[in-house]
Amino acid sequence: MKQTKTFRLVMYAVLGSMAAALMFFSFPMPMFLSFLSIDASELPVLFAALLFSPIAGIVVAGIKILLYTLFMGAGDPIGMVSNFMASLLFVLPVAYVYRHFGSVKGLIAGLGLATVFMAGMMALLNYLVFLPAYTWLMDFDLGSQGLLSIALAGILPFNLFKGLFISLLFIPLFLKLFPLLQEKSYGAHLQRKTAANQ
Repeated sequence: MKQTKTFRLVMYAVLGSMAAALMFFSFPMPMFLSFLSIDASELPVLFAALLFSPIAGIVVAGIKILLYTLFMGAGDPIGMVSNFMASLLFVLPVAYVYRHFGSVKGLIAGLGLATVFMAGMMALLNYLVFLPAYTWLMDFDLGSQGLLSIALAGILPFNLFKGLFISLLFIPLFLKLFPLLQEKSYGAHLQRKTAANQ
């Protein structure tokens, strides 16, 4: 079935709303820093990127942040930007690898690569941008060593765990919806890629 522009826009809105709703069900993990919480809001963003395109993933991630901010207010803009960046750094590598290989093995490889990439980049961004911004707003200084310690001992392992958590949730959902992906995402090209890689 050929996708119309209207169908895509409706799906972006639905997936973005689902992602925003999932953000409300975040929960802290006792082994990580108290200000870090985990949720499953990347799942609809992943589906958008695989069903449609990486650009769709970016759009749905943006809708997710916009809707969540409208409901909760703009009290933590740094956290919202950080969440948006984490979504993109995780979802886009998965979409790229899956589009290239078009197989379940490619998806698993993409999720593994994306987990490591997102965790490393978020540690770097927190060290260089997000944590200094927080300390500036709150008017206290952790120093370079303090920022590095939080980034490497707190942010990095948390995002590795988060990537694994999302991956383990997404793989069975993907397998269940694989026929839908074959029909709607990349058509005959995806089916040829899948057959060649099985």
